[in-house]
Amino acid sequence: MVDASLLASFMDSLKNPFLFADTQHVIRYMNKAAIAHYDDGANLIGRSLLDCHNPDSCRMIIEILSAMQQDGLDERLITDNEKYRIYMRAVRGEAGTLLGYYERYEPPKDERARQS
Repeated sequence: MVDASLLASFMDSLKNPFLFADTQHVIRYMNKAAIAHYDDGANLIGRSLLDCHNPDSCRMIIEILSAMQQDGLDERLITDNEKYRIYMRAVRGEAGTLLGYYERYEPPKDERARQS
């Protein structure tokens, strides 16, 4: 079994922000890149992700979470701009139960080409 310290070290090695929220939209984990990226950093842990977004984004997040719960959706693109793409990705337990979701960052296409 992998311990929490090893998992945190692994997540902190990622250069892109990683933020996990439960099915009530409460932020449960942020890697170091996410803490540095978001205003208020580590103070966001334990707060609602919905408090960090405008009403249109909140509606979209709620709709996507509903599709994850009801339709088995695993991932949806939520932001696509010149800086990055952000996906909302489902996290499921062994039995397939939705535990929450995370925001997955992907660099823009030209930066992805340079990384390969």
